[in-house]
Amino acid sequence: MSLASADPIVIAPSPAALRPDGSPRSYTVRTLGCQMNVHDSERLSGSLDAAGYIAATDPADADVVVINTCAVRENAANKLYGNLGYLAGVKRERDGMQIAVGGCLAQKDQGTIVEKAPWVDVVFGTHNMGSLPALLERARHNAEAQVEILEALEVFPSTLPTRRESASSGWVSISVGCNNTCTFCIVPALRGKEKDRRPGDVLAEVQALVDDGAIEVTLLGQNVNTYGVEFGDRQAFGKLLRAMGEIEGLERVRFTSPHPAAFTDDVIAAMAETHNVMPSLHMPLQSGSDGVLKAMRRSYRSKKFLGILDAVRERIPTAAITTDIIVGFPGETEEDFQDTLRVVEASRFQSAFTFQYSIRPGTPAATMPDQVPKEIVQERYERLMALQERISFEENEAQVGRTVEVLVSVTEGKKDAARSRLSGRAEDNRLVHFAVPEGAAEPRPGDVVTVQITSAAPFFLIADVEPGVYAVRRTRAGDAWDRRQAESCGVPAPAGDTAPRAVSLGLPTIRTR
Repeated sequence: MSLASADPIVIAPSPAALRPDGSPRSYTVRTLGCQMNVHDSERLSGSLDAAGYIAATDPADADVVVINTCAVRENAANKLYGNLGYLAGVKRERDGMQIAVGGCLAQKDQGTIVEKAPWVDVVFGTHNMGSLPALLERARHNAEAQVEILEALEVFPSTLPTRRESASSGWVSISVGCNNTCTFCIVPALRGKEKDRRPGDVLAEVQALVDDGAIEVTLLGQNVNTYGVEFGDRQAFGKLLRAMGEIEGLERVRFTSPHPAAFTDDVIAAMAETHNVMPSLHMPLQSGSDGVLKAMRRSYRSKKFLGILDAVRERIPTAAITTDIIVGFPGETEEDFQDTLRVVEASRFQSAFTFQYSIRPGTPAATMPDQVPKEIVQERYERLMALQERISFEENEAQVGRTVEVLVSVTEGKKDAARSRLSGRAEDNRLVHFAVPEGAAEPRPGDVVTVQITSAAPFFLIADVEPGVYAVRRTRAGDAWDRRQAESCGVPAPAGDTAPRAVSLGLPTIRTR
């Protein structure tokens, strides 16, 4: 049986999940890194739930702390060891506490973590997330650290139990791993070659999310648009997007992250012609210099990249496009950096995730000559940030006066409680803080509000009461949020509520539980 179509994994109850008095031990999961890590964390949480642990009401009091790590950038490693240093003191004061470290950095460093932080109880990798309950039990029984790192994926992560934290939105992994060889990236070494799920399995998971009340789904993959390479269908991703449009009740479809080299016209057509695929696109640039792109082994050049954006905007004029950029890659000259500024100016990104290059041992770039001095990288980074902030502000100002539909969030936070502002995401994924008129119905998380944009900032939009456009559409996702609130308080759902009960699939909306 292929990994993509494996049967659901059953996690057995663990004796280690119970305290000596028989009450369940609590846990919290801290996530460092990308959306894939956030999605993996919900699998870790689901596995612990299945084993008999309970999510900590206050993460600071958790009996088990799990840190799901990233290895892409140096600051993620610094965050890990900073967290572990603090937890050492907490563990000394808390009898029976356990600490587990998983994810990409665990896959990379393996036994080094226990050498640097001997108070860690469990280290596990990207290929054996479902082993966490058993490893915690073994560590408690043997009174010594357990390190288990598999070199190949045995089960697709989506077959593991899952703890969903959002009623309205869900992540769905369509592939794991990567077949590219970008010189700055260690992900292929840590997550392996690309493994694709069968379309039927993906659609079944999406349907389960919708049945549970979700109205928004984000498809995930290391290179989401190369989906199908494993089973020989180069147009599989476009077909999958079109299939999303056939799922009744699914209102918003997003995906991340595609690779420019594999972004084809059939995908653009599917985006434009499928009613629930949202007008937003995350397209990683990495550098605007063709010389740097070549050194990165990115198999496209700036002209092709800009051509993709033009093609997307021709078919989807309202598309908001975001990107990733690395500043200070080895050998980057001022001329190379000016090329990046030129491409950013031409691209008119709605926002950009901009990073200073940092050496990642094990990647080809780590040993390249002409490493750029830190002070030069910092200065270029600040110039790029200033440029992108100006563009973001200009692009957001262009939204003033538009009427938009906002999916209300439970986690974006209130911009201004005094003005009764709530928050959510417009269809193009822009963050919107909106005012609730006095006496008007307040939406629930998962409901959709129609508002008019009244002002803008570089990183968000504001919709105040004036000029008075405000309407609430109650949704199945809002109903699901109501049910969850009732269940969490031990209060029955309203009589006659025959909506489906919660299932273990979806998207976490908080990073620490």
